[in-house]
Amino acid sequence: MRLYGVFAGIFSAVLATVPVASTKIFSIGPLQLPGGTVIFPLVFILNDVLTEVYGYDGSRRIIWTGLACQGLAALTLAAVGALPPAASWPNQAAYDAILGFAPRIALASFAAYLCGEFANSFVLSRMKYRDAGRGGLRQGWRFLASTIVGEGVDSAIFMVVAYTGTIPSGDLWRTLATLYVAKVLYEAAALPFSIPFANWVKRVEGLDSIDSPATTNYNPFCVFSVQRRGPGVPGAR
Repeated sequence: MRLYGVFAGIFSAVLATVPVASTKIFSIGPLQLPGGTVIFPLVFILNDVLTEVYGYDGSRRIIWTGLACQGLAALTLAAVGALPPAASWPNQAAYDAILGFAPRIALASFAAYLCGEFANSFVLSRMKYRDAGRGGLRQGWRFLASTIVGEGVDSAIFMVVAYTGTIPSGDLWRTLATLYVAKVLYEAAALPFSIPFANWVKRVEGLDSIDSPATTNYNPFCVFSVQRRGPGVPGAR
């Protein structure tokens, strides 16, 4: 699997970046969004590609790899923040104001990502089995439908955990709705690129996995399980 490690690296980089970026809420006209919105939807797009090509088991391993990297980043920021500042360094208040909020954002990201990504991967995996792996409009619909479910779970958990008590409740729910719609539109706009990209990865890898419910362990915590292959299809469709 020549590209699998590349995807693992991209996932890890995005997930380590999102908690810090999300400490800022930016405005575009009437819209208010966490900074992580700029890059985070890329994770769901890549998860669609991963599940489409490598199956649920391959996606599950990268999800956990990304979560481990995000946890390491959060713990590092918290540990550095707790260290006494040097007398010559006057920026502790600024560090606490921005990065001091990061552990809570990281917890929100962790919980939201854990639930949202596995929901996304599960829905796409089952839809692909139902579709017998067919491409075209069916492939586009399973990419979009899995994102509608996964992003809904992710957005709700993230906003409630990250911002409850820090912003007015009306703003929280308005931002949640805006965030969800923006992410789904992001995915929809990316379909003309993500579908050809997924099919290109299939050709490069010579792999087009279809998860059979009879052979696939959908338990998200079985990270090191060995999946018995169902009717995987070599090559792209």
